[in-house]
Amino acid sequence: MKKGTKLTDNPKDYMLRVRLDNDTLNRLDELCEKHNTNRSVIVRMGIDKLYQDK
Repeated sequence: MKKGTKLTDNPKDYMLRVRLDNDTLNRLDELCEKHNTNRSVIVRMGIDKLYQDK
């Protein structure tokens, strides 16, 4: 693999910063453990779910 080669077909170029209360952060972390993934993936899953339900 050459240096600088794209590692994904869908790069995550944008960063989002949000403010959460303690309860919401705890729920987010519980979901991360349950799905064995990170916070970013859980947020994207939530956005996808809400978008499909519209």
